[in-house]
Amino acid sequence: MDQRNICLGLIQLRCTADIQQNQQKTLDHIREAAAKGARVILLQELFNTTYFCKTVEDRFFDWAQPIPGPLSDTLCELASELQIVIIAPFFERRAAGIYHNSLVVIDADGSLMGKYRKKHIPDDPGFYEKYYFTPGEDDYQVFDTKYVKIGPLICWDQWYPEAARITALKGADLLVYPTAIGTLPNESEQVSIEFHDAWQTIQRSHAIANGCFVASINRVGQEGEITFWGQSFVAGPFGQMLGQAGKNEEILLADIDLSKIEKQRQAWPFFRDRRIDTYQPILKRFDD
Repeated sequence: MDQRNICLGLIQLRCTADIQQNQQKTLDHIREAAAKGARVILLQELFNTTYFCKTVEDRFFDWAQPIPGPLSDTLCELASELQIVIIAPFFERRAAGIYHNSLVVIDADGSLMGKYRKKHIPDDPGFYEKYYFTPGEDDYQVFDTKYVKIGPLICWDQWYPEAARITALKGADLLVYPTAIGTLPNESEQVSIEFHDAWQTIQRSHAIANGCFVASINRVGQEGEITFWGQSFVAGPFGQMLGQAGKNEEILLADIDLSKIEKQRQAWPFFRDRRIDTYQPILKRFDD
């Protein structure tokens, strides 16, 4: 991987219950993003379905797909054709009764490099994910793609500095957070603003603390009572906003310069000054 300047394409879309339509619309947008110069395409959480975790209904298990499977095969063919890297999150059926909120990493030659399974699973009103998803027990991972070393995480993972730190320490230049987050009707405008600011701030802080790039991809549209706010963004190694989408369907293109990482870590050597001998308490849930 010799190239230093890479164009990212973040695709935020509105989804319906028509899975084939969602998939085709995404494929069309991938082609458009690639035609505009994007070499790494990043899709939103559960990109080909609605965010079905709003309710508890066993019929949605029928939407899960194996990895590898027909959906990942289609994406691999497209990646090979366009010579692009694709990060695609969707509902995975691993075995009878074991399902994951997962993503696949596909390299520019069309090879399926691997998958990541969401570690942190929320269970809140409108976000009943524990009913559907088994937490991923695989390690935090970094994929050395043709264009950039990618550390994928998913949505609720984005609130945990431990996940970002471990992934960065494994060599990630770009932390990727596919997301499905929005507001509920009982939340005031002020609360919605505070939630959005916190969501953006925590991820920008991961960029700063680890001296790497961060990309967050969020869906848009009204699904049931949830209004997804979009506003996907890319942050630089000191938290700089390099690009931000609006609240509608959009392809956000953002250039990242990988040479900025080493310069940032020279100026702010957080990795050098880590006191790893003092961190044992982090292995406890609460130090009481």
